[in-house]
Amino acid sequence: MASADESSKAADVKGPEPATAEPLPINLYALDTLLRFFVLSTTVAAVVVMVTSNQTKLTINPFQPFQAPAYRAAKFTHSPAFIYFIAATSLVGLYCIITIIASVLAKLKPSPPIYLLFHLAFLDALMAGILASAGGAAASVAYLGLKGNSHVGWLKICNTYTKFCRHIGSSVIISLGGSVTLVLLVGVSTYSLYRRCR
Repeated sequence: MASADESSKAADVKGPEPATAEPLPINLYALDTLLRFFVLSTTVAAVVVMVTSNQTKLTINPFQPFQAPAYRAAKFTHSPAFIYFIAATSLVGLYCIITIIASVLAKLKPSPPIYLLFHLAFLDALMAGILASAGGAAASVAYLGLKGNSHVGWLKICNTYTKFCRHIGSSVIISLGGSVTLVLLVGVSTYSLYRRCR
């Protein structure tokens, strides 16, 4: 009995075990780098698909008086929306390369600086907006090419330039995946910043 009482007293003196921080269920740095590689791959793929969309077909211009058949090319450079899409997507791809390097260098440190997490969250949101706006502009022009507009007399061209329209549509869809991934990156950076500041 005496030994039992002494052991219970010793336990009371020691007190409760100190609480330890729960480890993250996933490695946020690895997830951040992986998502940035995915955005980089989508931007590169979107640019390649867009710039290889050129197609030349033998067509008849209905607005010419004699309607003589001639070879006419459909190129992404014919639309300012597609040029903006290429420029914005290339910018996001360059941004991904820079931030991948920054993420790798930050992972080598015990804990990344808070200002880096803040800048990544802000710039990720900015790039997501730029890429989404470029995709929306390209999609609107692609829709006109697919359906036309009977109210203003704009003719559809996708029934003639099938390869061109297929490339444009695929490029826009690929860029949409990059936009969604950038939004996820904003969440990852914000959560990391929250854990550091709490």
